[in-house]
Amino acid sequence: MSEISRNDGGAAGAPGRIGIGLELDAVHMKILEVLRENGRISVSALAERVGISRANAYTRFEALRADGAIKRFTAEIDHVRAGLGITALIFVTVRQQMWKQFRAELARMPEVEYCAITTGQHDAMIQVRVSDVAAVHTMVTDRLANIPAVKATETVFILDEVLRRPYVLPSDRDKAARPARRPAQEAPGEVPLGKMRFVGAAEGRAALQRD
Repeated sequence: MSEISRNDGGAAGAPGRIGIGLELDAVHMKILEVLRENGRISVSALAERVGISRANAYTRFEALRADGAIKRFTAEIDHVRAGLGITALIFVTVRQQMWKQFRAELARMPEVEYCAITTGQHDAMIQVRVSDVAAVHTMVTDRLANIPAVKATETVFILDEVLRRPYVLPSDRDKAARPARRPAQEAPGEVPLGKMRFVGAAEGRAALQRD
């Protein structure tokens, strides 16, 4: 396998390899950050945003795809505009000997957007998007309840989706941990353009008395 090209400046760390085992460096992370904002960005624009050559950007982008770090590209839709204004989380307790049946039945439910196996009181969490509350009720009472693998359910309606990111990166935490820059200290007596300078009462009292 051929090695991917280094960053133009050579300061991004050791490069990874195309295929399994690609070592992600700071440049790869920056590429993923830019793609998170706009997955349809051109290679030229991507290279300019990251600060590398077009050839380097293309090589690194293809390496991320070949390695599986980038799985696929898709569209993000407005679910309300699409007629799916109700979102609910359904927590499911599964009979432990019947996981295979549970997975098979769940795959046949088009309303299910996401399912995860969890720890805690329940065994799985299902996220569904439907047109109205009645659709959630029907799914829980008529469909899930009739699956032998399902022992119990608990439904929670989502009132507002406050934050939803396409994905998170380790570099996000690094940026959040950096202290905010403090404004440069102004030299005594200097008044920057567009600002006002207030003089304390004691400082100007003598001049007022002379007048």
